[in-house]
Amino acid sequence: MATENTVLTEKRDSVFYITLNRPDALNAHNVAMEVALMDALRSFQADNELLVAVLTGAGGRAFSTGMDLKEVARYEEEGLGQRPYELLRFAEIGVWKPIIGAIDGHCLAGGFELALQCDIRIATRPSTFGLPEPRWNYMANYYGCHHLSRMIPLGEALYMQLTGNRIDADVALRSGLVHSIHADRASLLEEADAIAEAITMCSPLAIKAIKEVAMNGRSLPIGESYRMGEPLMWALGDLEDAVEGPKAYAEKRRPVWKMR
Repeated sequence: MATENTVLTEKRDSVFYITLNRPDALNAHNVAMEVALMDALRSFQADNELLVAVLTGAGGRAFSTGMDLKEVARYEEEGLGQRPYELLRFAEIGVWKPIIGAIDGHCLAGGFELALQCDIRIATRPSTFGLPEPRWNYMANYYGCHHLSRMIPLGEALYMQLTGNRIDADVALRSGLVHSIHADRASLLEEADAIAEAITMCSPLAIKAIKEVAMNGRSLPIGESYRMGEPLMWALGDLEDAVEGPKAYAEKRRPVWKMR
């Protein structure tokens, strides 16, 4: 259980469930939630038994609506100085394990930026997505501006960023922002479990290599990207797990990965 219960965590076998837990505030992240979320992700990354995480928001109204602006205003009004910020960048703490974003409700501003850092996103049909920061004289951080523009067609990304308008789940699916849409929270989490189960069937070291190539190689010229990825491919083939994978398939059983 995380600080002030702002983030709930649960370990089920090799899957780690992380729930943003300020439903009355639409899971807007205050200082306590930011610290607790990053602590949860560090715990996830450090636990060798955990292979994949599912990140969601409590309450059914919002995944997260971003930074708690009421808290920001309170710091200013009470002369508390600048509100402290926890750097909400998963890559900064070295998280290479897959994270599934299960989005149920509004996914806005910094909450949307959290979702963009997930490797796979799924959503309920009533969910909405948006980057309204320009309406507050802010701009989205790296994941809101640059990452989004590389993830979906540039026109779609600019529409969201230049207007501050929200898009619905159907538009998010059409643009490739989410993988699938689900009728309700129960079916959403059922699909998250199914995706997590599929990921746990894969070699963790292969997953790590795939993420490295996908995240670092996409901004490189094709030749450089190939030169970066080729050694990783050959290195995987020299591991004990490269024997275990085909053997498990032939024997029709679940592989036992040794990560070596």
